[in-house]
Amino acid sequence: MTTSRRGFLKQTGLASAWMLSSGWSAVAQERFNVLWIVAEDFCPDLGCYGNPLVDSPNIDRLAGEGVRFTNAFTTAPVCSASRSAFMTGMYQTSIGAHNHRSHRDDGYRLPEGVRLITDYFREAGYFTCNMTNPAPGVKGTGKTDFNFNDDRPFDGKDWSERKEGQPFFAQVNFPETHRNFKRAKENGVDPAAVEIPPCYPDDPITRRDWADYLDTVRPLDQKVGAVLKRLDEEGLAENTIVVFMGDHGYPHVWGKQWLYDGGIHIPLIIRWPGRIKPGSVNDELISSIDLTASLVNIAGVKPQKMEGRVFLGLDRDAPRDYIVAARDRCDETVDRIRCVRTRQFKYIRNFFPERPYSQMNKYKETQYPVMRLLRRLHKQGKLNEIQAKFMAPTRPKEELYDLQSDPHEIHNLAGDPSHAEPLQKMRAILDRWIEETGDQGAIPEDPSIPEFYRIRAQNSYDKRLKQLYEEEGMEWFE
Repeated sequence: MTTSRRGFLKQTGLASAWMLSSGWSAVAQERFNVLWIVAEDFCPDLGCYGNPLVDSPNIDRLAGEGVRFTNAFTTAPVCSASRSAFMTGMYQTSIGAHNHRSHRDDGYRLPEGVRLITDYFREAGYFTCNMTNPAPGVKGTGKTDFNFNDDRPFDGKDWSERKEGQPFFAQVNFPETHRNFKRAKENGVDPAAVEIPPCYPDDPITRRDWADYLDTVRPLDQKVGAVLKRLDEEGLAENTIVVFMGDHGYPHVWGKQWLYDGGIHIPLIIRWPGRIKPGSVNDELISSIDLTASLVNIAGVKPQKMEGRVFLGLDRDAPRDYIVAARDRCDETVDRIRCVRTRQFKYIRNFFPERPYSQMNKYKETQYPVMRLLRRLHKQGKLNEIQAKFMAPTRPKEELYDLQSDPHEIHNLAGDPSHAEPLQKMRAILDRWIEETGDQGAIPEDPSIPEFYRIRAQNSYDKRLKQLYEEEGMEWFE
């Protein structure tokens, strides 16, 4: 973290308008509880973010009582790598946690000086818990999914287990927006009303799949509402910082596992009574590891090693000019992609441009009906140029998108001479980031690891895939 910049901001009084200025002298003495609610595989598809099709009154109310961040991003587009990062405040590529579900059985530990956020809160006297039953009748997953081993990530499963008067750090994980989607039995989202991004075929299968995804917001919102109600009933709401976020983007073809905004753009809402202006909106670029750094800072602990920036409170770092995200092996599918995103531009570098976007991933072939739809329509010659991009045999080495004029990231400007300047600038940013953070993505995994996942995927999915392909009138291929 950049202490000098934080000092500059503090001395010059450049506090954000969404932060209330009163009472800051008491922050160090008053220890706030922290409730961190994580939704799986979820973009900012909420009423408070402007989606009129979803039913999210509780989360919308939370945003009305706190601050809604419009430019929050994860450092990875898949759960284990993303969670390994935001639970340590370190890029997953810096700590060897970048390959999806790696190091499960080899005893791998975090590098020296790197610790979980719960370690810092424990050091500050907090009770830490990963809640599987966070409210009456409500179940969470208790998901951790770290790409490293840790003997004691949490102290317990509920804040009720803490000592009297002890502050708590509690995490809740909700799976509703993760596949398989549970379609609403009544008053569901109308598939005809869904806005389909232009890179997807506008087909009844696509519309039904997206409507099913949006249907999951209602039960997610109901669970969040129940947890917030418990806070109120136990008299904890006024002394608890509530964070709501996604662990990465939505589970659609161009979303999860990719570095387009659909894979890394997340909702981030924070309610901090008396410290954050209710109903405020913040447009700063925020990386998920910045949340870790900010919460640890609030707890009054100075981390030995952390790459996130502090954006909460007066003692904060300078705002980001860009965020960086990374994708590496996911399941059996070996890949390496990096991106730099500013407010205007997205730069993507494909380290395996000779491979197609559609290289085999049997989990997605089974779980994503639009993936199979793309293959069928491509074979029939029914995809337009934009939709057919996913089926191309190779990828460009570099991609550059002007997000202001092209929010769906369709028109690659990397070869456009008029955009040579931003291309060179962002290329240099990524080169510097790779070197300064010690990006480990260039180090090959033991070939036996992707082979293990390939065999596991084959055993798990092939029978079902052959059945699906036969039902859809297609020939299954290995």
